Amino acid sequence: METNNLTHYKTLVAKLPLLKKEIAKVIVGQHEAIDEILISLLASGHCLLEGVPGLAKTLMVKTMSEALHMSFKRIQFTPDLMPGDIVGTEILEEDHETGRKFFKFNQGPVFANVVLADEINRTPPKTQAALLEAMQEKSVTYGGTNYELPNPFLIIATQNPIEQAGTYPLPEAQLDRFLLYIKLNYPNEQEELDVLKGTTGSFKADIERVLTDSEIVDLQKLTRQVHISDDLIQWINRLVRASRPEGSPSDFVKEWCDWGAGPRAGQALVLCAKARAVLSERFSVIPEDIQTLAYPVLRHRIAMNFRAEAENISTDQVIDQLLRTIKA
Repeated sequence: METNNLTHYKTLVAKLPLLKKEIAKVIVGQHEAIDEILISLLASGHCLLEGVPGLAKTLMVKTMSEALHMSFKRIQFTPDLMPGDIVGTEILEEDHETGRKFFKFNQGPVFANVVLADEINRTPPKTQAALLEAMQEKSVTYGGTNYELPNPFLIIATQNPIEQAGTYPLPEAQLDRFLLYIKLNYPNEQEELDVLKGTTGSFKADIERVLTDSEIVDLQKLTRQVHISDDLIQWINRLVRASRPEGSPSDFVKEWCDWGAGPRAGQALVLCAKARAVLSERFSVIPEDIQTLAYPVLRHRIAMNFRAEAENISTDQVIDQLLRTIKA
């Protein structure tokens, strides 16, 4: 890395704690979830956020967008939502001078830096697919014309774990396209007390802009340049391969899993470990980065069998076993 670039990157990395500080003005607790969303952004991926209603999912994402000075759109997914409601539609317009009529593409809410896809599992597969295509291609095609989406581009999809009636669960192949599967937990007693005190008065925090969209793009470039040793890459490879029942050294995996993570999981774990290093103001990956991120990277990429579901064995328990048996 050249000296000028290194100085520039160090300046940007030093702003990341300030970014978290701005978010903390509004969001009490949820430090792990905030870190994982930022890791998703730095790694140029998208994330699935699962939590019960009332845990400030929308507020968290909106506050982050304000601190990054990035455009933000929220899409409420419903059973009658159509693909055009997400990507946009063509409208008929008329040139007042010539009288000539023509079609003009009217951009949908997906044309934003940060898009919150609220309750993605409440809309039919056809509409889900339109969003997932935009995630993968970072562009949309309408009427034979390709439209680039803003850069940086982050989709945060949410789903409610307790209300499954009338939902359309995402298939495993589509879940795999999310870099991270983040679980939001209830705040602890002190955090909940702080929420009650801080949100029921007239005070409203002012969020200051910490980073620009172009600086985020630079940080995304830096993330790919972070050093990771061959030993750690080999460990990631062994972890991912051990999650597959056929040939796994773990009896736990063979007993409870239908199938394991694919190669995309290894790529995701390497990139996310690099992003966590950047977020921690480091320029090299350490084993703790991999141990911490193995859960959100792998939990939606391992399928449990019927016996595991009957016994309430979770993917997180499988990941626990993998980290215990497959050493760095």
